[in-house]
Amino acid sequence: MLLLIDAGNTRVKWALAHPDAEAGHWEAAGALFHAELDDLGNILAQHHLHRACIANVAGDAMAAQLSALLQARGMKDTSLDWFRARAQQAGVSNSYRDPQQLGCDRFASLLGARGLFPEQSLIIVTAGTATTIDALHASGRFLGGMILPGLGTMAQSLALSTAQLPRVETHDARLDFADNTLDAIVSGCLHAQVGAIAQARAKLPGARCLLSGGAASHLLPYLPAPIEQVDQLVLRGLHIAALSESSES
Repeated sequence: MLLLIDAGNTRVKWALAHPDAEAGHWEAAGALFHAELDDLGNILAQHHLHRACIANVAGDAMAAQLSALLQARGMKDTSLDWFRARAQQAGVSNSYRDPQQLGCDRFASLLGARGLFPEQSLIIVTAGTATTIDALHASGRFLGGMILPGLGTMAQSLALSTAQLPRVETHDARLDFADNTLDAIVSGCLHAQVGAIAQARAKLPGARCLLSGGAASHLLPYLPAPIEQVDQLVLRGLHIAALSESSES
C-alpha cells in the first residue's frame, strides 16, 4: 500500500492507495491534529505499507515523529520519500529562482491542480495557517506566487499585538463596514484575503481559480464566481508524483 502524507502547520492529512490506483483514488484518507499523530499509527497498523510519499512543512520535530511512527510499522528509511520541489515534474515546470526553495506543499498542489485541469491556466489558493496564491500557466509553467498570513493567523496576530483588541474565535461576519470591533477585525482580515486573491486573478485573466485548505469554506462565500473549492490538492499531487516516479524507474 502507498501512504501519502501532507504534514502541515496545524494538521496531518493522509491517504492510502493501492500501488496501481489512479491519482486521487484512495482506499482510505483522513486528517488529524499534531497531538493526535499516534492515532495514525493505529490506523496504519491495519495495512501493509511498502512506500510513503511525505510532504512536510511542519519542521524537523514532525519529520522525526513521522519517521519513528513509520519505522514502528516496519518501514525502512529507504521506503520513505520526503517530497521536495523540483525544476520539473509531471508536466509542471518550476520557474522559482531556486526551484528547491519552493515549499513542497505548494509544488504538490501545483501537480495536483495540473492533474485535474491539464492545459488550463490556474490560480491556486490554499487557505490555511498561511494563505498561498500560486499562478500556473496553461503550458504548465509555474509563474510564481504570493504568501500572506492566513485568515485565522491575521485575526490572532491583531489580538496578540494590540492590547485593546479582543481575541477573535470566529470567521463569521459580513464583509462590509462593521459596527463592532470583533466584526471589524474579521471584516478587515477577509478583505485582505479577498483583495489579494482578486489581484492575483486580475494578473492572469481567464485563469481557472481553485480554492483549497482548512479555511477555504470561510473564504468561499466572499469570493466572486467563478471559483471552485477542491479538497486535498497536496495529497493528489503527491500521488501524481509517486506514480510519475514509478513510471520512470
